[in-house]
Amino acid sequence: MAKKGFQSSQNKPFQRWLGLSIVVIILDQLSKLIVLKTLPLHGSVRFNDFFNWVLVFNPGAAFSFLADGAAWQKWFFIGIGLIATAVMIWLLFRHGKQTMFCFSISMILGGAVGNLIDRFTHGAVVDFIDIYYRHYHWPAFNLADSAITLGTFLLILDELRRVIKQR
Repeated sequence: MAKKGFQSSQNKPFQRWLGLSIVVIILDQLSKLIVLKTLPLHGSVRFNDFFNWVLVFNPGAAFSFLADGAAWQKWFFIGIGLIATAVMIWLLFRHGKQTMFCFSISMILGGAVGNLIDRFTHGAVVDFIDIYYRHYHWPAFNLADSAITLGTFLLILDELRRVIKQR
């Protein structure tokens, strides 16, 4: 009788979803590395009338929530990130054949780990995408944030679809 280990066909969906998360992490970290190597802190490169690259560090959460806290917020967000990472890996392993659900979780996981790496290496998240219209700027963000947002949107959509199906 063949042993069922990590390489079994039962785990192939899990491996695929974990692979997608790793791709998100790599793209996020490469983009941040390019910005860190080419821009000084608070420097910017204008691409057009609504898009800049800037270099800013966000020690808080989305929209700089809790950014003005003392050093405790770094460890708070690292702790939450580690717990969320473990839960998402478990969800991918447990529900690997649910395509939309796992795609969503993989995007969120990749983004969360990308930002977690920043918190470990820089003490804050590296943000660089600046979208604006005239003098109205959206808070700077990064590819990890985009992956988290996309994953969250798709997760909500998947849940709505599931609820409608059950009716």
